[in-house]
Amino acid sequence: MLIHTIEELRELRKSWNNLSVGLVPTMGALHEGHLSLIKKAKETCDKVVVSVFVNPIQFGPSEDFDKYPRTLEADMELCKSAGVDAVFAPAPSEMYGSGNRLSNDTLTYVCPPFFYVNKLCGKSRVGHFDGVCTVVLKLFNIVQPDFAFFGQKDAQQAIIIKKMVKDLNVPVKVVQCPIVREESGLALSSRNKYLSEDGKKDALALSKILNNIKACFNRGITDIDALKETAYSYLTDKHDLEYLEILDKNTLEEQEKAGSDSIALIACRVENVRLIDNTYLGEA
Repeated sequence: MLIHTIEELRELRKSWNNLSVGLVPTMGALHEGHLSLIKKAKETCDKVVVSVFVNPIQFGPSEDFDKYPRTLEADMELCKSAGVDAVFAPAPSEMYGSGNRLSNDTLTYVCPPFFYVNKLCGKSRVGHFDGVCTVVLKLFNIVQPDFAFFGQKDAQQAIIIKKMVKDLNVPVKVVQCPIVREESGLALSSRNKYLSEDGKKDALALSKILNNIKACFNRGITDIDALKETAYSYLTDKHDLEYLEILDKNTLEEQEKAGSDSIALIACRVENVRLIDNTYLGEA
């Protein structure tokens, strides 16, 4: 069932009284990574809603909002085959009102703590997580899910959303699901569609760097600078490294030494496409 309005979605939600509801928030261009979230939601909940909304307020002025892939018809087919009960695909005017200028001068925003934002993706994408938290809280209020499913690839986002849910007493259980990868090891992303075949090969440097860091950690290396230094043999002039960090996997705090509670995170541009990836160091 395709739903475009908040009113229609709320009416459907009322009819699911006493049933558990799972929400999978997406920006569309669905792939196997999204389907893994849907599968987990289906296993956990009686009813599953997938939102498909390219959220304008989480994109910066020079980012790819206008060209971000929009494939609603194909997304609907995937959702139907996966047994999704409703796809919520609102227009920006439905979510934010046609009169708003979509800025924090005129729109109420949710602003996550500076500590969680002023690092990793938040440093280069100023205001991004304000936009993410605002749209996610709106979706939680509209759908009123019992569970919400997010992928580990956006680890900073998942941590920030968990923090928002805890601090604002939102009655939603956030479930974080593992990264899904292509056979080559490349983390699945809607932005992979921007890459040429050569670009996809160059993008494998991200997963190779993370795998090597993890292998070095498993051999007993815990010095964070030493672990990060191993990355540079994989980087060429085709890679524009934005960050490589090893932090606490639950709080994003800096650590003196890498440990079983560490996560290695990387962001890098390949063919001017911004890609992110991460791995937990303490897991097999």
